Amino acid sequence: MNHHFVREKRIDITRLANGLTVATEQMPEIATATLGVWIGTGSRHEAPQEHGLSHLIEHMAFKGTERRSARRIAEDIENVGGDINAATSVEYTSYSARVLGENADVALDVLGDILTASLFDPVELAREKGVILQEYAAVEDTPDDLVYDAFMETAFPGQPIGRPILGTPDTIGSFDGEMIHAFLAREYVPGKMVVAAAGDVDHGQIVALAERCFGALSSVPLREPKPGLYGGGERRIQRKLEQANIVLGLPGLSFKDPGYYAAHLFAHILGGGLTSRLWHEVRETRGLAYSIEAFHWPFSDCGLFGVGAGTAGKDVAELMDVTLACMRKATEDIGEVEMTRAKAQMKVALLTALETPGGRLERISRQLLSWGRIIPSDEIVQKVDALTVDQVREAGRNLLRGAPTLTAIGPLKGLPPVAEVAQALRS
Repeated sequence: MNHHFVREKRIDITRLANGLTVATEQMPEIATATLGVWIGTGSRHEAPQEHGLSHLIEHMAFKGTERRSARRIAEDIENVGGDINAATSVEYTSYSARVLGENADVALDVLGDILTASLFDPVELAREKGVILQEYAAVEDTPDDLVYDAFMETAFPGQPIGRPILGTPDTIGSFDGEMIHAFLAREYVPGKMVVAAAGDVDHGQIVALAERCFGALSSVPLREPKPGLYGGGERRIQRKLEQANIVLGLPGLSFKDPGYYAAHLFAHILGGGLTSRLWHEVRETRGLAYSIEAFHWPFSDCGLFGVGAGTAGKDVAELMDVTLACMRKATEDIGEVEMTRAKAQMKVALLTALETPGGRLERISRQLLSWGRIIPSDEIVQKVDALTVDQVREAGRNLLRGAPTLTAIGPLKGLPPVAEVAQALRS
């Protein structure tokens, strides 16, 4: 019996007249409050000339408003012992703050201020562009990061979903206040926003604060991004490095696809932990890599499944042979012991994420933006527990039937062509 998963906290949800959603989860044992504003927009919502704009806006939100300087934003949060942060992803942008419960009004006032009254001062804008260009350069100098950017671009060629979140030096340099305000007017709209709070919070207070901070935002028609169309292929970046960083991927599933959980379990059994097949065979038995992982990244309408690893140039061919063999074999003989272990690991991961106000805040926001409702933990666990060995094997076979994407950086002499990889996966 999964008794741990039925003790759901109470989640209160209110929708303002303009369409903005306010959700709170009171946690009586917690003395702090974590508050956030989640927007259902990210890098995949950018036009080509806007590439990197979501990330720049996230940075610029802390650089001054009509009422606060950049220092005052930090002081107002830290004077009450809190912290504030933001993040940009492919499909979401989030702004959050953590304070004592008694200071929830301070946190939400600051969040509302930076999201509705930022000045985007040209001097600050120029300075922050320089910071982001340094961030871009750091990725270029980090092969194990750059290879995943190349992987996304190859898997989804010529599409926003495949472009690196940071942008390029050309697009970053072109951004100005007019472009920022146009993007905000189009994307930072009430129907795509969730104000959420968890911990020592009162729903009525948070609703009143949200109304004060965001109630004046106008409701506008929502725009859906273009569907992600998987392409596949290969990209090789020859560099004089000690290691070759390699990512092999295939089309995966959306988190809305009925087969998502089976695909996720297959990826976990293949390369999700110290007992996974790839870790045991590649690292422990053969010593071919310091680490190797399998992943399944779901988006709202598509997904990616794959394996990533780094190895010495002389071991590239063997690493690929062993990896492909492990992938094929997993579709044939995954057993009950592996299934039980993987299911337990998924449950622990779910519980762990819900043990902090920040984890609960993220869950509330993501699910409301994606599904329009909160999915109870026991509903997820029932779907996981219902999966059979045959279903997970079949999920693996379906994944391996896709056209592969192969990206690599470093000494690549032993790396087979993508056509050979595709043939090996199906043999």
